Amino acid sequence: MSRIIALPVALLCYAAFFVSFVYLVGFAAAFDPLPIHVDKAIAGPAGVAVLVDLGLIALFGLQHSIMARPGFKEKWTRIIPAALERSVYCLATALVLLVLFSFWHTIDGSLWSVENPALRMAFWAVFFLGWGILFIATWLLNHFELFGLAQAWRHMRGIEAAPPEFRTPLFYKMVRHPIYLGFFLGLWATPDMTYSHALLAAGMTVYIMIGISYEERDLIAEFGDRYREYQRSVGSFLPWIGKKS
Repeated sequence: MSRIIALPVALLCYAAFFVSFVYLVGFAAAFDPLPIHVDKAIAGPAGVAVLVDLGLIALFGLQHSIMARPGFKEKWTRIIPAALERSVYCLATALVLLVLFSFWHTIDGSLWSVENPALRMAFWAVFFLGWGILFIATWLLNHFELFGLAQAWRHMRGIEAAPPEFRTPLFYKMVRHPIYLGFFLGLWATPDMTYSHALLAAGMTVYIMIGISYEERDLIAEFGDRYREYQRSVGSFLPWIGKKS
């Protein structure tokens, strides 16, 4: 029975994640047609807004980091099928993003607002470049594996997964974490940096730095000296920053 339902469940989880991810792009861009975005949300005292928003960012970071750790996965797959572990992770991410969107608080004021049309266009170009890098980077590794579809497909067909392979295609030759690079650019490249947006970008950047440290620890455990050499030759999520000596 699990082989029959695994793939439909994985597809539903993927759809939920994909919708939440697309909404996140619009949320960060503060697209006015959206009912809620980073600058159009719950109003309230600035102190309350900062505390709530930081709590929401922390919730996102904790879910993302804890559920990605091997120790958690080992315990979690005693409860759910291993073939759906990644799909459930994606579903949990979608739910956490829904909570973030629903309870985000705005903060009045801004750090900058660019009026020059050419500069505004340049900011938007970098914004979409960032999200494009993130999306392409998922395909450079294995998009369907990353979001749980490949695992469910193999489970349905009774196929064993191949051993993990260390590869550095395209962006991965320039930075070790192009997904985080795309996330970083997509958060910071805006012609209208409100305090609400700055808090989101800064909080998520802190999460990126923490997430990288945990992720690299797991990669060293999996690939050993090969990954250590990679750390010495390639920057972390910016080409010129984060090489290990």
